[in-house]
Amino acid sequence: MPRRTKIVATLGPATDNERAMTDLVASGVDLVRVNFSHGGLSAHGRRIELVRRAAERAGRIVGILGDLRGPKIRIERFAAGSAELREGERFVLDVGHDPDGGTDQVVGVAYDALPRDVAPGDTLLLDDGLISLEVTGVEGQRVTTRVLAGGTLGDQKGLNRLGGGLSAGALTDKDRHDIRLAADLGVDYLAVSFVRTGDDVREARELLRAAGGSGQIVAKIERSEAVTHLEDIIDASDVVMVARGDLGVEVGYAELTGLQKRIIEIARGHNRLVITATQMMESMIHAPVPTRAEVSDVANAVMDNTDAVMLSAETAVGRHPGRVVRAMAQVIEGAEKWQKSRPERTRADGHFSRTDEAIASAVMFTANHLDVKAIVALTESGSTALWMSRIRSDIPIYAFTRHEATQRRVTLYRGVYPIDFDVVHTEPQDLYAAIFARVQAQGIAAAGELIIVTTGELSGVTGGTNSMKILKVLPAA
Repeated sequence: MPRRTKIVATLGPATDNERAMTDLVASGVDLVRVNFSHGGLSAHGRRIELVRRAAERAGRIVGILGDLRGPKIRIERFAAGSAELREGERFVLDVGHDPDGGTDQVVGVAYDALPRDVAPGDTLLLDDGLISLEVTGVEGQRVTTRVLAGGTLGDQKGLNRLGGGLSAGALTDKDRHDIRLAADLGVDYLAVSFVRTGDDVREARELLRAAGGSGQIVAKIERSEAVTHLEDIIDASDVVMVARGDLGVEVGYAELTGLQKRIIEIARGHNRLVITATQMMESMIHAPVPTRAEVSDVANAVMDNTDAVMLSAETAVGRHPGRVVRAMAQVIEGAEKWQKSRPERTRADGHFSRTDEAIASAVMFTANHLDVKAIVALTESGSTALWMSRIRSDIPIYAFTRHEATQRRVTLYRGVYPIDFDVVHTEPQDLYAAIFARVQAQGIAAAGELIIVTTGELSGVTGGTNSMKILKVLPAA
């Protein structure tokens, strides 16, 4: 049984050579993440070319996810490289301070609106919540605070307000430039950071389409405001990412696990994809094996039915990117063995808005009540495979498509696997014979086993799936 939950790995210096990239792809990565926070067009282009060459050599299809930096709010730099903040002492955040002249008493902030967004009594969190400050006063460009929890504070660490409320928009000028870059690079997915409402997602989609890009949009849930507008954001996006770093800081870590489960459940209920991210195997940046807590964390996300789990620094700068992917794959496979395989939801009530959605539901109901080896979806856009993947099952779904963009897109769908297949026969028996030959050659099903095939009457019509067939595989001629 193939692994159903997909793995996204971030590219970086640790993967910038042929050997490392070959190992990463051979280890089973399904998509790679290009982080637009670092590097330019030439660097990203080289990394994507490395991926595509490695995937071609391995005979695999790997998707590309571009990730916009967004308005990450950071402090500026210290004259000594860092400062020691002590509990109870006064510390000032000054948007007008020398960007390179921070001390243990004051540091600049790369966010001009900070004095307008905070008030006495607010709690500010630095460095992913390791350091906390209570705002005691605001005067002009200066925000005076008292250190609640101190420690060593380094250059350009992130800044959040507990409970959210910082007014920075989701798309910066750099993001708008990078959207054009993403279109030029042909990314399959584009992630929008620090989304507040569905309008942020819709704006990013419009900009990507205007630049000629066809990738789908990923909304990163990492602000408190995003939780308030969750359903609007999910409806506007194709994928949501549970970005647990900043999200945990803003809503509080005690709320994070329950919120993760809620986001996954709502997204799947809206037929959207989900990526769970941040510190999933953080110890493996240096260590050869994950901690038991990390194993449980990954397994928990798998059992929540996330479509994918994501690695960040573990593969971008870690010592052994391929080993991390192999370890994550093993944890996923272990978790999936214990997971119920029957449907988690059906559409017995309500009604379908699309024919292909109705066919997908009928297929999964049948597959879960019949001894079916595999499902073969002849698809143009991948939408039928998406509908089917929303209903939990241990029966693999193969997206047979001639379109490279669709092949790469479905690499993110849980339990769906792309197969390069062009429909060249119009007679059903000839088409079925071609499918039987392919499923046997790929080891998908053997002669005498049952498969379900979904098709449309008109080849080449997106969203045209309108029939399903239960077929017994015949020996290849």
